[in-house]
Amino acid sequence: MTSGPESESTGPVPDDHVVVLFGATGDLARRKLLPGLFHLAKAGLLPARYRIVGSAPSRAAFSDDDFRKRAREATAEFGRSKPEGPEWQEFEEALTFGAADPDDPEPLLSAVRKAEQAVGGKPRRLFHLAVPPTAFASVIEMLGATGLAENARVIVEKPFGTDLPSAQALNATIHAVFDESRIFRIDHFLGKESVDNILALRFANGLFEPVWNRDHISHVQIDVPEKIGIEGRAQFFEGTGTFRDMIVTHLFQLMGFMAMEPPAELTAKSLRDEKEKVFQSMRHLDPAQVVRGQYEGYRDEPGVDPRSDTETFIALRVELDNWRWAGVPFFLRSGKSLGEGRHVVTLGFREPALRMFPLPARGGAEARNNELVIDFDDPGRIAARFLVKEPGPAMRLEEAGMVFDYAGSFNSMYALEGYERLILDAMLGDQSLFTRSDGIERLWEASAPLLATPPPVEPYTPGSWGPESIDRLIAPYRWSLPDRR
Repeated sequence: MTSGPESESTGPVPDDHVVVLFGATGDLARRKLLPGLFHLAKAGLLPARYRIVGSAPSRAAFSDDDFRKRAREATAEFGRSKPEGPEWQEFEEALTFGAADPDDPEPLLSAVRKAEQAVGGKPRRLFHLAVPPTAFASVIEMLGATGLAENARVIVEKPFGTDLPSAQALNATIHAVFDESRIFRIDHFLGKESVDNILALRFANGLFEPVWNRDHISHVQIDVPEKIGIEGRAQFFEGTGTFRDMIVTHLFQLMGFMAMEPPAELTAKSLRDEKEKVFQSMRHLDPAQVVRGQYEGYRDEPGVDPRSDTETFIALRVELDNWRWAGVPFFLRSGKSLGEGRHVVTLGFREPALRMFPLPARGGAEARNNELVIDFDDPGRIAARFLVKEPGPAMRLEEAGMVFDYAGSFNSMYALEGYERLILDAMLGDQSLFTRSDGIERLWEASAPLLATPPPVEPYTPGSWGPESIDRLIAPYRWSLPDRR
């Protein structure tokens, strides 16, 4: 993995940088990017010398002072580190703004030149495209035409296309200016601390890796419900839906880490090679093994077509044809306006022979068997569920559990949120947690049957766990959520 010098207590520090935020006046920059960059600065993880240049079309341009004011307000509202003290003063002084239109990039060029002069030497450039997908091509082409792409890396926000042809076209546009080693397709979900812990849990513990296969695991669930609705994003959501927004870019990626073979080493190439092999082993999705849902009231949302067939919920069964996982179904579920907001992976273990226990001892239909549950909610937890004997004269089995909780086990002072971790990795040039072009194209290829003939959406009540038919999809197993914590 690429690294620079070590900071006092938190890890490698990048080389000197000029970071350019396209879409700097947008909601993502306000909620995540500007507060996250300040938290990196306060943690000592930004370069020794850096500048951050905000950019947007000229119609939404800011002065430097206006941009600094917006950054302060955003950090005060959404940041974990409050905008105060000498750390904030130093960070604020590093912020400037340069508007950019496809036919008039000069204000941005001037701002980048001034930023590089202030940093001194030959700093690296990092461009973060926090813009709508329709703007990707014009921004990338402008970076190539102006020479800004030289010695630069680029972070591209999801979605990475909406089907195979659009993903191939997007990759071709980016590859015309940036080679693959400088492209960082970001999915903030993969920056969570608990995603890295999958690697540690599996490959650093002889307790787990020997049973992480079809001989011992009956099924896997990846469950990312959201309690919120579409939050006024009808224009984006109507053209995307939950499958494109969540499954392809989030849940499939997580499945890749759960199902991958042990890498030869913990480098970006080895990790991504093994993850892409999982995607290559995916069977094409069967629309008959998919449940699409739409919460009641969605069609009344402002900007939504009153006859919309866009899914706000999806659950699907995925099959992998490889030696480790053949015959083990992966059940993926995500949606809006559900009972809780959670990020949970559940591995269900095969049931042992229980005939030695009398029927009353085995529990009723609601009884669970052995499970390993990985909860990705920050800071995360891992729980093992198993059966024990209930105290008393009769042999009766009762569920029990052991829980490892990050919050109660470690000091989280230096913990990073998803965007913070991934922006740092991009500055370091570490692509381990970023999606590769062949991987995203393979996922769209495997999704083609579902995109061509999607099943109709089924209604569900807001606050529920989706349409009733999801229980038939997962049978004879049961959804881990809602659980009984």
